[in-house]
Amino acid sequence: MKAMLLAAGKGERMRPLTLEHPKPLLPVGGKALIDWHLERLVDAGIDDIVMNVSWLGDQIQAHCGNGERWGVRIRYSVEDEPLETAGGIVQALPLLGEAPFLVLNADIFTDFPFAAISGSPGLPDEAWAKLVLVPNPSHNRAGDFSLHGARVVERAADALTYAGIGLYHPAFFAGCAPGKRPMLPLLLRAIAEHRLRGERFAGVWTDVGTPERLQALNASLAATDH
Repeated sequence: MKAMLLAAGKGERMRPLTLEHPKPLLPVGGKALIDWHLERLVDAGIDDIVMNVSWLGDQIQAHCGNGERWGVRIRYSVEDEPLETAGGIVQALPLLGEAPFLVLNADIFTDFPFAAISGSPGLPDEAWAKLVLVPNPSHNRAGDFSLHGARVVERAADALTYAGIGLYHPAFFAGCAPGKRPMLPLLLRAIAEHRLRGERFAGVWTDVGTPERLQALNASLAATDH
């Protein structure tokens, strides 16, 4: 299975830290945030990775190279300007092939076992995607979506937060022209057609979106000797 790491954002909420360094290269637990993802993808047996880059993307390419030091192959989808989540994936589809692929936000920190979503049984025949949902953090108390069994539905009182981890079939992006495009309308389309599945994850997960959250994460890792 292939994986796509989303690493093209400008990290505006993380400024001033991201004025000179892209968010995926900020230090977490003594190494770049993106290194954690690459190591855990390797642990899950995923060694074919596509990465979209834009803001300060040359630094990410210089740091990660072709992936050889992790034992993986990394290819890059370069965006002149960030295309948002769906737009970035649509541009990278020629590199991702025709089978379902893992999508991972590069600006989260998690111990989610990627093999659990990338392995058997994968996607049911009728599903276009499967999302990982987590308990709502303090900065997203209302959540994003709810789960009815294994089916993702629109947000209700028991809503959870989308973790930035998902398994997507290329059919999810059918009819999408290249260009800047957010993900939410496509997720709502899949919900309306009963083609979106999900699972709840209660392990380690942080959206490393602000300097304060980055500081708290590093303090937590230092305290637990992660």
